[in-house]
Order: sequence, then C-alpha cells, then structure tokens
Amino acid sequence: MSMKINHLGIATKDISEALKFWGDALGLENVHTEVVEDQKVRVAMLPIGESRIELLEPTSEDSPITKFLEKRGGGIHHIAVEVDDIEASLAKLKTQGMRLIDENPRIGAEGCLVAFVHPSSTNGVLLELVQKKEV
Repeated sequence: MSMKINHLGIATKDISEALKFWGDALGLENVHTEVVEDQKVRVAMLPIGESRIELLEPTSEDSPITKFLEKRGGGIHHIAVEVDDIEASLAKLKTQGMRLIDENPRIGAEGCLVAFVHPSSTNGVLLELVQKKEV
C-alpha cells in the first residue's frame, strides 16, 4: 500500500477567520474552496510543501464538524493519506480488523474518493484515505 500525506484537516467555526492566520499571516494561498454537501462542510485547500491544509467549516448544525467543534473546539480534525487504490486499502484494513467508518468510498472534496478509519483503530487519530480523481 503506497501512501503519502495528502492533507491535514483543521476544523474551524469560520473559514474566513481561519484564513487570516493561514493565508494572511503565513502566506499560504487558498487555491480551492467548495461545499461538500454529503459531509455538510465547506472546505478551503491551502498547499504547503508536498501536502495541503484543509480548513473545514460546518454548513449545518448536524455536521460532524459542528459536533467536533462543540466537543473539542477548533483544531486538528484528521490526517488524510493518499492511496493508489482505496478499495484495496479498505479491504486490507478490514481483514486486519480495523474499524472502518466508511466500508465503501464516497465522493469528497475535489471529486476524490474518500473513506475514514475510526480513531479506535488508529491510536486516537481520525484517518482519511484519499484516492485522487482520475483526470
């Protein structure tokens, strides 16, 4: 399973406010913003080196990000690793007894296939698997 870090997800109540730090203070460029309806979030992508910062703002009260913010406040939400074959990666993790939040991949930001692995199987870290959309 070949992998690299795709992005670091950071939960925030307000992307515009968060961009004052990540964009204005650090000089990172917001290259992509979109609403991911299925996940009830608005995301902003800021490249940093070979990876990216993904800012996550909830779009509804029942968004998983709303629940995260209420419980923990803003901050690191997840680490995303890029894989070549997300279905094979999920199958391998499942055979190893890992608890999957998503048994099957779904469409995430930028049209990528994504699936989450439960923190109970990853030493407390929410892990997102990402397979880039074929161009």
